[in-house]
Amino acid sequence: MAYKVEKVNPYNPDQPKKEQVKRMFDSIAPKYDKLNGTLSLGIDDYWRNDALKELRKYPHKQLLDIATGTGDFAILAQKILQPEKITAVDISEGMMNVGKEKVKAKGLQDIITFEVQDCANLTFADNSFDAVTIAFGVRNFEDIDKSFQEILRVLKAGGLFLFIELTTPQETPMKQLYATYTKYVMPVLSGIFSTEQRAYNYLPESIAAFPQGREMMLILKKNGFTNIRLRRYTLGIVTLYIAEKPID
Repeated sequence: MAYKVEKVNPYNPDQPKKEQVKRMFDSIAPKYDKLNGTLSLGIDDYWRNDALKELRKYPHKQLLDIATGTGDFAILAQKILQPEKITAVDISEGMMNVGKEKVKAKGLQDIITFEVQDCANLTFADNSFDAVTIAFGVRNFEDIDKSFQEILRVLKAGGLFLFIELTTPQETPMKQLYATYTKYVMPVLSGIFSTEQRAYNYLPESIAAFPQGREMMLILKKNGFTNIRLRRYTLGIVTLYIAEKPID
């Protein structure tokens, strides 16, 4: 089945998405955590917790957290899973600088380390990680296919790829409530925090253009993953995708 990923860029449609995403997140990094919790009404803590519990059933000594941002998913993974090592990567140094301070405050520097990495061109060796996680970052990828192929490459055989992503609700009344919230409420909240307005206009636009549900499962299958499944949260606002690297 053919699919097309519509490109939505934060600023300029004619410039590489990766550079624009880096610029956007560097600019909002100091206020990102506070605003993100407000925009999700605090429900994002539940989504992240429930998603990570899936990893308990699988090997998880060595984790790679891609698009780690300010490190919240990596820190929560350490708390829930107690892995030996978490490598947290992102293209935004501004976001990771915030994450490094949080990790340092918790005394987790020996377990969680940060690196600037492009998910479409990872520098790690083949078969390096038991699992790869991403929280709300896949829709910002420049090239989903290339990034998924890199994730498959660095995963060990039988390893788990787990990511959660914002999605567009399809059922009434959540569909209508979501549309109202993103059109009217979200801009007001981002304005209160004096955040760059374009960054939070980009958010609903990128969600709407992003492959969802069965289409995303087909993309994962096309790129070599197996045993693919999903779970929807909060009537479809967020979707958890789980896939495995085949055992040769």
